[in-house]
Amino acid sequence: MILYHGTNIDIQMIDLALCRPYKDFGRGFYTTEIPEQARKMATRVARIYGGEPVVNVYEIDDDFMKKAGLNIKDFGDVPSESWALFVMNNRNKSFTDFGSTDCNFDCKYEIVRGPVADDDMTMLFRQYQNELISFETLIRGMTFKKATSQYSFHTERAIRLLKKEGVL
Repeated sequence: MILYHGTNIDIQMIDLALCRPYKDFGRGFYTTEIPEQARKMATRVARIYGGEPVVNVYEIDDDFMKKAGLNIKDFGDVPSESWALFVMNNRNKSFTDFGSTDCNFDCKYEIVRGPVADDDMTMLFRQYQNELISFETLIRGMTFKKATSQYSFHTERAIRLLKKEGVL
């Protein structure tokens, strides 16, 4: 399987310490199997931080999600209630229950797979957190959004599964 990471640099070595916290699935290295999604992210990152868009390409075993010994959380391809709660908790700087299975602040999940929470979904999350909409309305709003895919890697052990193939 080929995975892509869009940014503004050619990443020679993945350093989890440089990854930002409060992302959808917690601090980690985010990839996608959708090249166009990575290109869009690379363009966005280059626009914000400068430089040129770069898509880093990685190969990983097709069966990596079944590897023994890795704690993996797979939300599938469609937004769900459990996915929404997980993303909201990981993005919430005030969330303190790090041991909860509904967050990944402590990197209990070495790899997480699921949809990307785009800007529209972020607005829905904010409305829910500000008690402007119900959880049911949040879920209904997510149902009609075109989901994209992401795989996040949260531990050195998980990162070692990625083999750099080059850049686009």
